[in-house]
Amino acid sequence: MATETLTLGKALNTGLRRALETDPKVIIMGEDVGKLGGVFRITDGLQKDFGDQRVIDTPLAESGIIGTAVGLAIRGYRPVCEIQFDGFVYPAYDQIVSQVAKMHYRSGGRLSIPMVIRIPFGGGIGAVEHHSESPEAYFAHTAGLKVVTCSNPQDAYVMIQQAIASDDPIVFLEPKRRYWEKGQVDLDAPLSDAYPLHSARVVRPGTDVTVLAYGPMVRTCLEAATAAAEDGRELEVIDLRSLSPLDLAAAYESVKRTGRAVVVHEAPSNIGLGAELAARITEECFYSLESPVLRVTGFDTPYPAARVEEEYLPDLDRVLDAVDRTFGW
Repeated sequence: MATETLTLGKALNTGLRRALETDPKVIIMGEDVGKLGGVFRITDGLQKDFGDQRVIDTPLAESGIIGTAVGLAIRGYRPVCEIQFDGFVYPAYDQIVSQVAKMHYRSGGRLSIPMVIRIPFGGGIGAVEHHSESPEAYFAHTAGLKVVTCSNPQDAYVMIQQAIASDDPIVFLEPKRRYWEKGQVDLDAPLSDAYPLHSARVVRPGTDVTVLAYGPMVRTCLEAATAAAEDGRELEVIDLRSLSPLDLAAAYESVKRTGRAVVVHEAPSNIGLGAELAARITEECFYSLESPVLRVTGFDTPYPAARVEEEYLPDLDRVLDAVDRTFGW
């Protein structure tokens, strides 16, 4: 069994390569994905090996990329669209919400849109304006779309293949500041045996507080759990992985044991995923809760300039502060 140490970015590249090899209907398209290999080099080498008819450099027109992919998907292809940065997705928002999300429903189930929209998201790389957005709530709120995000190389490798193989349109969010972090990846494990795409996973068991996170915040929460353990508190960390549909069975079971829950994400708190998670946990686990469900999020402002982004992003100290506050009730 081939297990290699890969960065999250390389795991995505390897997963895309495996999908191209497995299905001749898979097409990758986006700005600079071919010769350059993408701004983060996630598609590096793929055009060289599979040709410019399957790894296609597009014009700088996100609406055109998504619109073209819709037509290809209707004709039986499986397009994988790269949006170069999260803040560039908005010109394609109309296509995604009005066409991609609704085509299956509009056709009474006769048409499928098996396409993946890859979006590097979140902050932490010192980028300029429009390059550090967290647009997940827009898409998770849109009926007809599925939204997933990976947090480690193994999930990146498997989940991108699972998303491409799905007959549903999927927004695939990639935590850009984690692209260079390494982990073990099992390259031979069959997809049929892989962890389900739309299932959450307990990544660190604990007994005192349930911490829910996804994407780039999973590592932050694991670091907080390590620090909390030094003070005698055991945090149970759950990686949601799928934002739409949400899988909260593990969260409910955990909160009924711990009696406390903290939700962590980079996006602003106002009407974010944290609000939905808090509402559902409160409804399901009301009589088990020892304190309100707390949220640790970005602030309700546009993403700041790079020199102060560390003040904006949730960090270990803010997570631990929320954990402390849950014991104050």
